[in-house]
Amino acid sequence: MDTRNLLYLKPPNTPAVLLSDVRAAGWDAQVAENPNEARAKINSERYHVGLALFDSKNYIDFTGENLTSMGGSMKWIALLHPSQMQNEHISQMIQENFYDYHTLPADSKRLLPILGHAYGMASIPYKPLIQQGDAHPGEDEMVGTSPAMLALFSNLRKIASVDAPVLIIGERGTGKELGAKAIHERSSRSGGPFVAANCSTLPPALIQSELFGYEKSAFTGAAQRQIGRIEAAAGGTIFLDEIGDLPMDMQINLLRFLQEKTIERVGGTKHINVDTRVIAATHVDLETAVKEGRFREDLYYRLHVLDLKMPALRDRNEDIELLARFFFKKFTTEKHKNVRGFTQEAIRIMSNHDWPGNVRELINRIRRAMVMCENGLITPADLGLERRTSGRYMQTLAEVRSTAERAAIQTALRRTHNNVSKAAQELGVSRVTLYRLMEKCSLHNARGTI
Repeated sequence: MDTRNLLYLKPPNTPAVLLSDVRAAGWDAQVAENPNEARAKINSERYHVGLALFDSKNYIDFTGENLTSMGGSMKWIALLHPSQMQNEHISQMIQENFYDYHTLPADSKRLLPILGHAYGMASIPYKPLIQQGDAHPGEDEMVGTSPAMLALFSNLRKIASVDAPVLIIGERGTGKELGAKAIHERSSRSGGPFVAANCSTLPPALIQSELFGYEKSAFTGAAQRQIGRIEAAAGGTIFLDEIGDLPMDMQINLLRFLQEKTIERVGGTKHINVDTRVIAATHVDLETAVKEGRFREDLYYRLHVLDLKMPALRDRNEDIELLARFFFKKFTTEKHKNVRGFTQEAIRIMSNHDWPGNVRELINRIRRAMVMCENGLITPADLGLERRTSGRYMQTLAEVRSTAERAAIQTALRRTHNNVSKAAQELGVSRVTLYRLMEKCSLHNARGTI
């Protein structure tokens, strides 16, 4: 079992509350008494979780530090007095920089599970599956921590270790080329070229010469020999997107290459050995295409040795907020200088949208909103996601649930005279959960005894 490393950041001359309990629970906990000391420790050793104690007098020393800049995927938990949560500046800092918080007096039974959850999230690999390169702007990294994406990452690494043809299946906009590049970058062929060809955009009369090349004088205008994309990918990977649109005569040539690992340039007679891995992708059902006679069955099975299914964005809506903030940061140079992020309503609407265009649609909407937004926060209107049908607002099940949650919380707070602890008990949830629900329902301005 890996060692669980924790950094405890506290003001000088202040007791490190619960430190002994944390260590007794199996954590290797180190203490720092100012942000500079914390940064030095983080630079010399990897920590999974940070615990920051806010003193009633000295908390201001921490507010200027962007804790998320320390340690990459490290998750920070705040320890603070209930009254400090009413401070607008502290509340905003907690929201922007911390994974969770724990209100004093300290209780190890409440704190240790929070630390465990933070450790679990910090352990999820956040390293981009491929680095910036020739991808389209905004689509050069795969981002996600949902079960669907974690399963995808696991399958991708397994596929990358085997030098066999791959068929990537997924809707338009799900990132099939990203998946192909990620396989290439993690394979034994990563030192070789990655060459892409979209079978649906290549002119029918030129597909053969584009893929297999041609000899000098093979046709009018062929002034010199030209290698094709398959040959250009020798030692690396050829990515054939929209393989279902490949004409039948070209399917025969591709099948011959997969079987014999040789090509013949247009106008030539020589069989040329080419060591290129083939990754193909499609958004159509190739099995149906085979049954309808539009795709060769033998080619289908040659390509479909391994497969990688790219999940639709609607099937991993847990990633939408993460993706939105990722692309907001990525395109920050395009935004109006006063735009700081998204409203909670915008996040909610994005999480409930069907995203027929998948990640590509999300990118386009966010880039548009960053330009069109006239206020500090992007709204659903900026995203073009005001969902109205025939003049009547249509609610999803998630929205109905959110409305019911809001009503239940308001009722409980009224009954308990805004006593959050009693309201949480009445609702059968923890105070941390209730605070999150209040924030989600835009009830974060509620005041009362905690």
